[in-house]
Amino acid sequence: MRVLVQKFGGTSVSSAERRAQVAAKVSEAVREGYSPVVVVSAIGRSGDPYATDTFINLVNGITLESPKREMDLLMSCGEIISGVVLTSTLKSMGLEAILLTGGQAGIITNDCYGDARIIRVEPKGILDHLSEGRVVVVTGFQGVTEDGQVTTLGRGGSDTTASALGVALNAEAIDIYTDVEGIMTADPRIVEDARILDVVTYNEICHLAHQGAKVIHPRAVEIAMQRNIPIWIKCTFSDARGTLVTSIQPDMGAGTDITGDRTITGIAHTPNVTQIQVPTHDVADVLQVDKQIFKGMALADISVDFISVQPESVLYTVPDEIAEKAMKILDNLGFKPTAVPGCAKVSIVGAGIAGVPGVMANMVEALSDAGVRILQSADSHTTIWVLVNKEDMVPAVQALHKKFLLGAC
Repeated sequence: MRVLVQKFGGTSVSSAERRAQVAAKVSEAVREGYSPVVVVSAIGRSGDPYATDTFINLVNGITLESPKREMDLLMSCGEIISGVVLTSTLKSMGLEAILLTGGQAGIITNDCYGDARIIRVEPKGILDHLSEGRVVVVTGFQGVTEDGQVTTLGRGGSDTTASALGVALNAEAIDIYTDVEGIMTADPRIVEDARILDVVTYNEICHLAHQGAKVIHPRAVEIAMQRNIPIWIKCTFSDARGTLVTSIQPDMGAGTDITGDRTITGIAHTPNVTQIQVPTHDVADVLQVDKQIFKGMALADISVDFISVQPESVLYTVPDEIAEKAMKILDNLGFKPTAVPGCAKVSIVGAGIAGVPGVMANMVEALSDAGVRILQSADSHTTIWVLVNKEDMVPAVQALHKKFLLGAC
């Protein structure tokens, strides 16, 4: 069998007209000789009657802390509803289709409710249905523990479901359908001439996703990368080619000068973060203090980012909404932290950054010319980050996109 995994997001199944467009994509795959496995998200977004956030709001405020096991049962309902509706749509168009929940599809997870990790996939049930000519619709975002308890997979869970099934079924490809036509060089709401990328590597899209690009969840990319299964980012509502995510760097074409290889792939941004600085210059045992700071954050389930450990201070960022909690913990530990709220992280990402002189110089020049002050910076093999004031985020993204010539021709 030529298995193709097709994942459709919440906006793709939010109306009868859009579900008909989804069904047309599935029908086309069948005509091309594929055996489709269709992963669905909950219908719509926050405020829509069957969206996951809408279900969560039903119980918010009833207790101080909602029980995690029961919340997973509630949150799993959205995908079941959309799965039933889409399966009915497919049947109405003459396709033999069957709906499986995450557990029925063989997705086994640990028992970390709300953010479970997939342990393994037992695909026999799916393969049996595919061998009998059925389109298998699977509810995304969910699985079951070894003892049958329903779990959800956290943010981007439906993408993760699609990739896990793609690996388990040895699919030819994983198609992630969204409301955009592919991965772009920057957010088109900020940069007017942002363009669609034809090809990106797994590494590049992982870094773009981690730095704020929201087209696909990085965990899903990491899973597909294990078996080198290509991912296509496509639009449900058009026939555009989309973006291919693969292990191979973009082919510059026969006879092309290798100096023309792509250095920067795209610009990503993350708004609404707070920079926290903890002075350590008057502490005798700095190593123990550093450990105490990060252990305190970890015990409170606070994820820190943009970490810079210096001889006289520790710098890191947290989301604005949990900054007050982080500061209280540090106060209770005896530190005297300071906070800069309302910041944004802006990143340039590209597999061609490593070993190329002048990239940081060009980045600093572009931001300086745009009047953007850099509060903090860091870099890795494929990414350079800067922290800026929130009001400088848009001009920073625009200036960097222009500086590195990423716009449409």
